[in-house]
Amino acid sequence: MKNKAVILGANYYIGLSAIRCLGIHGIEVVAVDYSWKGTYGFYSKYCSETLIAPHYKKDSKGLIEFLIEYAKKQNEIPVLIPCGDPYVELIDEYLLTLKEYYLIPQTEQGLYTKVMNKGTLHSLAEKHEVAVPETVKIDDENFRQKVEEIIKFPCLVKPTDSPTFVSIFRKKMFTVNNMQELDEAVEKAKDAGLEVIIQRIIPGFDDHMHTFDAYLNQDAKVTHWLTCQKYRQYPINFGASVYTGQKYIPELYDIGARFLEDIGFKGFAEIEFKKDAETGKFYLIEVNVRLSNLNSLVYKAGLNMPYITYRDLIGNPLEPKAIKNNTKLVFWYAYEDILAVRNYIRKKQLTISQVLRSYFQPKAYAIWDWKDIKPALVFFRTKVGRAFKKIFSK
Repeated sequence: MKNKAVILGANYYIGLSAIRCLGIHGIEVVAVDYSWKGTYGFYSKYCSETLIAPHYKKDSKGLIEFLIEYAKKQNEIPVLIPCGDPYVELIDEYLLTLKEYYLIPQTEQGLYTKVMNKGTLHSLAEKHEVAVPETVKIDDENFRQKVEEIIKFPCLVKPTDSPTFVSIFRKKMFTVNNMQELDEAVEKAKDAGLEVIIQRIIPGFDDHMHTFDAYLNQDAKVTHWLTCQKYRQYPINFGASVYTGQKYIPELYDIGARFLEDIGFKGFAEIEFKKDAETGKFYLIEVNVRLSNLNSLVYKAGLNMPYITYRDLIGNPLEPKAIKNNTKLVFWYAYEDILAVRNYIRKKQLTISQVLRSYFQPKAYAIWDWKDIKPALVFFRTKVGRAFKKIFSK
């Protein structure tokens, strides 16, 4: 296989897992990021090349030019795999140009953005008869009255543009308990120039969160898939997976595959659902259109999504496959899970014994790998260095 795989984003474990998933098959993996600082994915033994490129936000056009110039020097057209939302947004903006130089699953410009944006995603979901939490827009007539009558408190103030919101507020959304908190949250978002929506909280603990992880080929048909159940998140209740298990839930395929195929999606996608604790109904919460936090779990369970993507794009696809059994495997991001567990116990949402019992399962680690230990050592050294810096700066 002569086509190189270019990974955008190596300073987080999603990029690291993509590097490993491709490198084990002997593919030349090129890791791209804007700095060496904290970029532990660069230290993987599976990296063939490491490149420092312009920052995706500070110099987006410079990054596009950098990628094009790199591709022009290659003998075979490379496969481009983004491992962060800002990279996906950039690819979507320049999709038609980049497809002249890279193999990219998506063919419809703007679809990535439609699916990532909470407002347009909800419109798509409703159009295709997929349940989403009740939502009110702040520019709706009498929106405060609608919040009190339809949404009710507590509720969520969610951004339509999640990556930008997270970069500013370091959280995925605001949880508000009354009208005063709602007005304050909306004002914060307005001051940051961000659009938000008000959404009902679907009842149920964090283990009512589930995912449908799938790959769709160039005919927009699901060829590979599995389902998972979250156990813990960080920040707790409304955060990212830190402890999640693979669990076969066929109903999620029925909902998720139909939706993704109906909208003509191509490539990897992960739909997050929440199961209503009172009704048992699944609600679509969001869609990740790049490799997810759970990629190491998906791989260990039997689906190598980066390699599936690569093989499909070079015209030599793998046989379709679905994981229709319970492997008992769990994904574990130990660093943030420790922080999450502390808060779950403080808020009496979990007990120490419940947490301890949960650890007795085979694991897919976010960063650690006995066969490729250097990234984990670099990650640990970075965290320790930051801790000492805080201590001695006081």
